[in-house]
Amino acid sequence: MKNKVFRILVGSFILTSLLLAIYVNINWLWFTAFIGVNLIQSGFTKWCLLETILTKLGLKD
Repeated sequence: MKNKVFRILVGSFILTSLLLAIYVNINWLWFTAFIGVNLIQSGFTKWCLLETILTKLGLKD
């Protein structure tokens, strides 16, 4: 369950930041880059802040 929620949230963050970059300000692409860097970092370290937050909120794997 946590993986499903994680993927939905990350996908929503990316799409939202792209829409904000198109319609509000191009600097919202920095948020997209931040998400990408965090995904790469979590691939190497096996730790992700969003997963920690979702676990503390009570979501199980």
